[in-house]
Amino acid sequence: MHGGDIYRNHVTLDFSVNINPLGIPDSVKKAMLEAVEQCTCYPDIRCAGLIKAIGSMTGALEDQILCGSGASELFLAIIHGLKPKKIVIPVPSFYGYEKAALACHADIVWYEMKKENGFCLDNTFLEHIPKDTDLLFLANPNNPVGNLLKPNFLEQLIRTCMKKKITVVLDECFIEFTETGTQDSFLLRAEEFPNLIVVRAFTKIFAIPGVRLGYLVCGNKKWHQDIARQLPEWNLSVFAQIAGAAAAREMNYLERTIRHVKTDRKYLSEELKKMGISVFPSTANYMMFYTEHLLFDQLLKKGILIRDCSNFRGLSNGYYRIAVKNRRENTELIQAIGQIIQKESRKCDGKDLIL
Repeated sequence: MHGGDIYRNHVTLDFSVNINPLGIPDSVKKAMLEAVEQCTCYPDIRCAGLIKAIGSMTGALEDQILCGSGASELFLAIIHGLKPKKIVIPVPSFYGYEKAALACHADIVWYEMKKENGFCLDNTFLEHIPKDTDLLFLANPNNPVGNLLKPNFLEQLIRTCMKKKITVVLDECFIEFTETGTQDSFLLRAEEFPNLIVVRAFTKIFAIPGVRLGYLVCGNKKWHQDIARQLPEWNLSVFAQIAGAAAAREMNYLERTIRHVKTDRKYLSEELKKMGISVFPSTANYMMFYTEHLLFDQLLKKGILIRDCSNFRGLSNGYYRIAVKNRRENTELIQAIGQIIQKESRKCDGKDLIL
């Protein structure tokens, strides 16, 4: 149900996972190497240094921050801590929400976003939230589409849920890739919305998925405690804590990332459209497109792995997601897709038939 399966496929280029194309910052690599010397000690059970660094990076209050082994661990901890009985999940979206919901045997209500709306929520969604809903999962930007919710609509949605006593878990794991991430984020509004939990990760933005590091911000003190009780002791290694603290100081790296992603996302989108492929607007470091050309298996034969989105709820065959990588890799992908389409066109014209 996820991308990145390089262990069972021969892959030279992996476009199926949305990792920062700039790679791991040098300071983070150095920090992890130095962390080897601390492996004889238990890691800080309170993650004090890391939490302080996250607070400095984001402006979030330290007593509202909770760290986990990736966002996935935090989603599960939220579910086990709050014990919701009915969960609403707009789809298509990240499979991790469903996995977390199933872990507590909650009733799941799927809300299918429409293709004609670009798979984005609008005001009609407010009318379709069941009254007895306990928790709502949202992603901003959404995965796999990459679109951002309008801030005014998102605020209205969170306020409506607050009146109905619905917890909103807002996944902002990709918001730092967007040009308007700072003003669109609700990370610093946890005090204003006691029904809101914002989740982020170092995984994608700092290109360290193998380290496993995420955090949440929650202004509701009781919820914070309830969620914390679901996390194992010493759940973050010394590598994760030291790498995260080093990454949190890399503000220039974040600025360079936004510029690069914007430029090469535009390049990929324009090149795909030239080939007659339908591309959905994205603000993130990935994009989703639709084509009737069967790309997944043929690209994999070339050692290129993309995300086949046919197993996302609300999508079907023909939908694919690709990450934005560096220009050389992006060009190689475009050339490979062009070759596949050209070959299929020749077959349709009968030029490859042997008489």
